[in-house]
Amino acid sequence: MTPTALIYHPNCELHDMGDDHPESPKRTQVIMNKLEETGLMENLTVLEASKATNEQVLRVHHKTYVEQLEKINPTHGLVRADADTLMGPHTYEASYLAAGAGIQAVDGIVKGEFKRAFCNIRPPGHHAEPAATMGFCFFNNIAVAVEHAIRQHQMKRVAILDFDVHQCNGTIEAFADRSNVMVCTSFQHPFYPNSHWANKHPHIVLTPLVAFSDIRDLKHAWEEQWLPALIEHQPEMVFISAGFDAHSQDVMGQLNWQTEDYYWLTRQIVEFANQYCDGKVVSILEGGYHLPSLADSAATHIQALLEN
Repeated sequence: MTPTALIYHPNCELHDMGDDHPESPKRTQVIMNKLEETGLMENLTVLEASKATNEQVLRVHHKTYVEQLEKINPTHGLVRADADTLMGPHTYEASYLAAGAGIQAVDGIVKGEFKRAFCNIRPPGHHAEPAATMGFCFFNNIAVAVEHAIRQHQMKRVAILDFDVHQCNGTIEAFADRSNVMVCTSFQHPFYPNSHWANKHPHIVLTPLVAFSDIRDLKHAWEEQWLPALIEHQPEMVFISAGFDAHSQDVMGQLNWQTEDYYWLTRQIVEFANQYCDGKVVSILEGGYHLPSLADSAATHIQALLEN
């Protein structure tokens, strides 16, 4: 069994919000290029993403919201879904492919085809709320994958770990009242989206980080907050919202993480998963907008997923 799968679809790169938009088709391209350059691609099971079904998306999103996206889906040009999120002719298809990749990862792991998976897809998802686009996101890809694990595969408890520089408001909104889904999220604060940061649910572990701090604060949080909460929760599968915009080179945030920090954090997650849930990890790309540091950090993350 190959330890790790890479799930990708070139049509995700047809979603294009314009040359000056930071959420660019180049984001997934540079990751693929880096994996080829480093030879990591040879160690991965590479799969083409399949689209999520409407039924699977509607486990997370309101029917009227999905219908509205379909209505405004343009045949040419761009339409604005919100202040910073635009739809082009290929956005609707790409959104279903991005959501479907996480489902495919869950199914492959449950079937024993691979132990872990990284979904190199876009648009990202963790800001999308059940009835709202936000922050370049249309469907909440990780929430759709989690619901699939619970409903299709009868998982009783899962955990989502989100280390994007921006807080996962959409994911928290989806699971705030679902104690079977633990969410641990680190994020710069105060910072976009400035919501859900005072949530008091015990299964939502919030780690706000001050601007210009480095990985030491998250290392402390891992030992004192995340790991004890995860051990108590005993998830059957771990999901990662893998944002790489906390990197010091990324102008979309103001944290000072370095490329090697993503290796350290990923190894902590994998080692936890190896001990408590047979190594089952699904990682889905979220942010990361400085292309060289995104490529390097994602490759480092995937290297850490590949190692036993």
